[in-house]
Amino acid sequence: MNISANPSYKILVVDDDLDVNTTFALLLEFDGHDVQTAYTGEAALAMLEKSRFDLIITEYWLPQMKGDDLAALVKQQWPDQPIIMATANIEDLNRDVYPIAGVDCLLNKPFSMSQLREAMIWVVDRYAESRQHGRSHIMTPSDRLEKPDSIHNAPSGNSKL
Repeated sequence: MNISANPSYKILVVDDDLDVNTTFALLLEFDGHDVQTAYTGEAALAMLEKSRFDLIITEYWLPQMKGDDLAALVKQQWPDQPIIMATANIEDLNRDVYPIAGVDCLLNKPFSMSQLREAMIWVVDRYAESRQHGRSHIMTPSDRLEKPDSIHNAPSGNSKL
């Protein structure tokens, strides 16, 4: 059932926490998206070899291969792959490498479902626009800072992920 006016995407969610993966999948499927999950960066790469996704949503703190390493490997192979990274400990990320190479949008947990929807549309639309104009999508550091303000901090009172 798609109760949202938003477009439907094929999404790969990568998180080593079974509860988070299940919650993401259920919420996104309820919005009408086709969702697959992976628990490691290596599993996500194997899935990408077999299938294309409109969007990848990955946790930063993955075992063995961190989310930024996954994003970098994905962008080497599929440079036009939109990637959203989520993390609960944004302050622990290395500020010297922000914005994180390969990551199109960074969400700080907890965030609301409306913030996730807004980030998804923003990231996917940016790639769609560049494809329509027949050029590869190359984001500069200043491009990554144009994210909608509400993505950075979830307003109180909304359901959080």
